[in-house]
Amino acid sequence: MPDIAPDSVADQATPAGSTLERPAPDSPAPDGPAAAPARVPAVPAVRPAVDGWSFELQLVSFHSRDQLEQMFATLPIDMPVVVVDNASGVDRVDELLADRPNGRYIDSGGGKGFAKASNMGIRSSAYDYVVLGNPDSRPTVEIIRTLVADLEGDPGLVVSAATMKGQDDKPELGNGGWEPTPRRVLMHVLGAHKIAPSSALFARPTPNRPMSPEWLTGACMAVRRQSFLELGGFDETFYVYNEDMALGRAIREAGMRQQLRTDLLVPHGAGGSGAGKTWMLQMRGASMVRYLRKHNAPARVNVMRSMLVAGYAGRTVLSRVRGRRATADEHAAYIKGLLVGPPPR
Repeated sequence: MPDIAPDSVADQATPAGSTLERPAPDSPAPDGPAAAPARVPAVPAVRPAVDGWSFELQLVSFHSRDQLEQMFATLPIDMPVVVVDNASGVDRVDELLADRPNGRYIDSGGGKGFAKASNMGIRSSAYDYVVLGNPDSRPTVEIIRTLVADLEGDPGLVVSAATMKGQDDKPELGNGGWEPTPRRVLMHVLGAHKIAPSSALFARPTPNRPMSPEWLTGACMAVRRQSFLELGGFDETFYVYNEDMALGRAIREAGMRQQLRTDLLVPHGAGGSGAGKTWMLQMRGASMVRYLRKHNAPARVNVMRSMLVAGYAGRTVLSRVRGRRATADEHAAYIKGLLVGPPPR
């Protein structure tokens, strides 16, 4: 799941009692001109941990009400869950939590990006383990419990993630990946991952075949909360994309471990929520360059960026020749991010 610096503590989580509010039904009318109706909290932003659950499910929402409704229909009503709303209550996702006794709602203030919104929810959680999910993912409670059990049984493990599968029922490309190097970028541009799955930038696992990427996607990921926070959480200089790559690097540098469960496959809508596709692809390109610059010398950055631009330029031309205009526009948006930077927010 996205450039901004951390804000004040007050901006990190909405305090209890100051979540999105609804009118109070029996507020007395004041003297004089009619005033706006009084407001009462809808769903709390903070709850204590409850017996029977060792984890909380966290979902960052951006105009994702329909996806959240579908997801909640498949999960126990008493499962602890927190929704961090990056759309400032526009689609009233807090209403979906009204009947969930262990639900929390945090209004991020809007437009905070995935990394910052995720950190808000994790910092304010009362649970030892937090499971990150995408609104368009469909994990079962059994898969979620298995990921958490991995962490409970292995103190050195910080992250355990399921394998996301697309609508074709096959594992997606990008379930994680490896640290960018000129060689890996070249292999990615050439499509070598189709022949040698561990040779390029992004991981496409084979079900039930072990794979050890250097970072994992947060679409269905259990994290050990204390270790996550000690590592600094997600890097909030990334609005969206590459914060998972940065977390993987932090885990490795700290001598800790993460794992990808290739035996646990979770359906994923691949972009069924969030902003427009070309906007997201431009942001993805910009975030990749930001990551490269943070960890590589300028000459090395230029080599890798040039290879990515050349490779996606070829894909853009080929897609247009084949009449796949939407795909061509997406490749072009990625190139724009690589060259120009992030789109306006």
